[in-house]
Amino acid sequence: MMTEQAGPQELVEHVVRAEEVGFDFSVTSDHYFPWLDTQGHAPYAWSLLGAAAQATSRIPLMTFVTCPTVRYHPAVVAQKAATMQLLSGGRFRLGLGSGENLNEHVVGAGWPAAHVRLEMLEEAIGIIRALFEGGEVSHHGTHYDVENARLWDLPDTPPPIGVAASGDRSCALAGRLGDLLVAIEPKSELVEAFDRHGGAGKPRVGQLPVCYDTDREAALARAHEQFRWSVGGWAVNAELPGPAGFAAATQHVRPEDVAETIPCGDDVDAVVKAVGQFAEAGFTEVALVQVGGDRQGPFLDWAHKELLPALRS
Repeated sequence: MMTEQAGPQELVEHVVRAEEVGFDFSVTSDHYFPWLDTQGHAPYAWSLLGAAAQATSRIPLMTFVTCPTVRYHPAVVAQKAATMQLLSGGRFRLGLGSGENLNEHVVGAGWPAAHVRLEMLEEAIGIIRALFEGGEVSHHGTHYDVENARLWDLPDTPPPIGVAASGDRSCALAGRLGDLLVAIEPKSELVEAFDRHGGAGKPRVGQLPVCYDTDREAALARAHEQFRWSVGGWAVNAELPGPAGFAAATQHVRPEDVAETIPCGDDVDAVVKAVGQFAEAGFTEVALVQVGGDRQGPFLDWAHKELLPALRS
């Protein structure tokens, strides 16, 4: 449920259909802005998740990912996640990451340096886990204060926590503090670092953008129009303050550059090959992010008839 490219009602319809056609899980981005104006949307992810939990009955749900450090206080994230686990009947996973300036700048608190953001994320995860354990929590740390907090509605099993990682330090944090790894590149070194720091045997969830259309040129044009930001790399993307910054930073990205990382068109084998790269790197799950909210219906039909059977075979 890519919140940057469709409105809330459409996104709930998409996840209902995804459950019907047999997808194994669903992920939801948590943005205040789209990356580019051409995407055109940014509804509130947690309202969307609550609606999705009630509209579906089987498909697991997951934030991919929420930043619990600037725009949200970690005590509030813990409350939201516990409630989602109850509403979904235990189908929720809380994906967390250190965030993007794009979304977090809106509260006017400034954008910390990368190493500070990881410190904040580590402290936030500790607060969230403490609240998941029940009882009253007070905390006075480097970055956060919590006064007499308690979650009054707790699931029997807290939602597993995924941690997004892109380098050695974040992989170490994910291995120590996470129940699963979240990453967007099929790099075996990320999995290996995660394992070295306590992640061995835990799930590893990757992300692959795809752009479906029976007309490959139309798919390539749409991927370039809406998803060319993904070529820039996370170290740059995390710092950009708004869609205008992403547009400026990607003005020289060509459609053929996008095609190198995003399978475009209706070639099943191309998607299977790209997913296989994640499997070979040690990932256990891959989230397929279909580019273009208005093409989600045809994509889901194609996935049902052709793509999912090919992936599972």
